[in-house]
Amino acid sequence: MRGLTLFLMLFVNDLYTAAVPKWLLHTEAHEDGMGLSDWVFPGFLFMVGMAIPYAVAARKKKGDSDGQVFFHILSRSISLIIIGLLVVNSGRINPELSGIPKLLWIGLVYVCIFLIWNNYPKNSDKKTLFKVFRFIGIIGLIFLVAIFRAGTAESVNWFEKSWWGILGLIGWGYLIAGTVYLIVKDRLWASVLAILFFLFLNVASLNEWIPNILPLQEYFDVLLQGNVPMIVVSGLTAAIMVKRYAKDWKVLLKYLMLYGIVCLILGVFFHQWFIISKILATPSWGMLCNGISILLFVLIYYWIDVKGNTRLISLFESAGQNSLTTYLAPDLIYFIVWGFGIPLFFYKQVDHVWLAIIGSMLWAYAMLWFGLLLNRIGIKLKL
Repeated sequence: MRGLTLFLMLFVNDLYTAAVPKWLLHTEAHEDGMGLSDWVFPGFLFMVGMAIPYAVAARKKKGDSDGQVFFHILSRSISLIIIGLLVVNSGRINPELSGIPKLLWIGLVYVCIFLIWNNYPKNSDKKTLFKVFRFIGIIGLIFLVAIFRAGTAESVNWFEKSWWGILGLIGWGYLIAGTVYLIVKDRLWASVLAILFFLFLNVASLNEWIPNILPLQEYFDVLLQGNVPMIVVSGLTAAIMVKRYAKDWKVLLKYLMLYGIVCLILGVFFHQWFIISKILATPSWGMLCNGISILLFVLIYYWIDVKGNTRLISLFESAGQNSLTTYLAPDLIYFIVWGFGIPLFFYKQVDHVWLAIIGSMLWAYAMLWFGLLLNRIGIKLKL
């Protein structure tokens, strides 16, 4: 399912907004409603939460303590937040002030990201070479950050946090939900209480009940707004249910369906006070997305795990196991195509809607294969 949501993320990111139907796109901030694009990212966040109990169990099996697991979660989260901020600020760069073309700066940032965070083989006689690659990446990234300038000659700016970016939000959600899991363990009731706590924070932040009294409080906005943590912890709760009831799939799917329906009902309930808006991160939107994610997971679980239909899923499974590489690598192709003016995206046409849609679907599918190819030649991001 994580591979499927990743495929849809690549698909909606490539859509030509001037041509395709509105229900495929993001809904405007103050418009009440949601399209496919408004579910895809929270669907991925939900799967981030579902993976946490299994990832923690794997590290515990290796002998890690709770403290070591938390440090691992923290380091991965910080890496995602850094990458997220780099991607967000790349759109602000002023080439004249920075002394480098925009696409070249962005492309080099991505190259450095892959050099630093690539999963190099541990048992290899090329360890020294891999250390050199990582060192080059670190020095290169420091240099690119140092020369970065935005704004105008009269008002020069450097990096800023307008928002954390997709990867930054994933990093914050992973950090918060991972910490929650280390506290609640596999106690289902405690995980449900955590969902309710973040749901309350979501409501409180939108109603401006949370005073701005703490130093650097703006940097903890993802936590205090509650929406992203609520979605990730909802996925975490679903995983706890899977671990508890997996021996009897009928019982498991019954509880999961009940869980999904309750989320949908809560989404409708909160719709009385809050519009459905991804941009505003409303609780009605978040709960509806949770319900959709859970019920979609039920369908996939029944189709694959119960009925054993495993044909044609290997590519999505590989993408789900290699999600960061598969998500970031296509951007390098975008930069090359844009930089050299290659007419690759000929399908983005206003007068041919289905050509635009099918072209983006084929692009997303090809990018899953591209990520798999990179993995096979030893290029795989692992934080």
